[in-house]
Amino acid sequence: MVEPWDTRAPKVVTLPSGRRIRGRGLRYELPEGQRPTFGVQLTEHEPAGVPWDSVWIPWRDFWLPADPVDAMGKLRAAYDRAVEERVEICCGGGVGRTGTALSALCVFEGMRPRDAVRWVRRTYHPRAVEVPWQRRFIRQVFDAGTAGSRRP
Repeated sequence: MVEPWDTRAPKVVTLPSGRRIRGRGLRYELPEGQRPTFGVQLTEHEPAGVPWDSVWIPWRDFWLPADPVDAMGKLRAAYDRAVEERVEICCGGGVGRTGTALSALCVFEGMRPRDAVRWVRRTYHPRAVEVPWQRRFIRQVFDAGTAGSRRP
């Protein structure tokens, strides 16, 4: 187990379960201090490599993941790894796609989709989850988890 994220660090949120996740915009400099041990990159084009373990979810700005089921699986893996690792979720600006992904993690925590969006907007960024179809994706995550047959 690694030292968890410092809760005073910018854009680090602590989920109700105690997992700490950092959101970040790739257009900005990497913050000083702790580095992630696992990252999820939400971008249209495959990003350059980083010196920590990471996965790429193909996801256009203001849209949805190219493969929602694959995205749910990768986000679930990030959620699971956040118990013992410093997980970072990032997109271009660090708001819409990142906020949507953080909301999906809140659904894994047991929140209903609407509550997850509210929580992320309150604790991470007030404009997180920017478009209606991103809210629809969060409902898909919820439905996949509650259906019982396909837990993301």
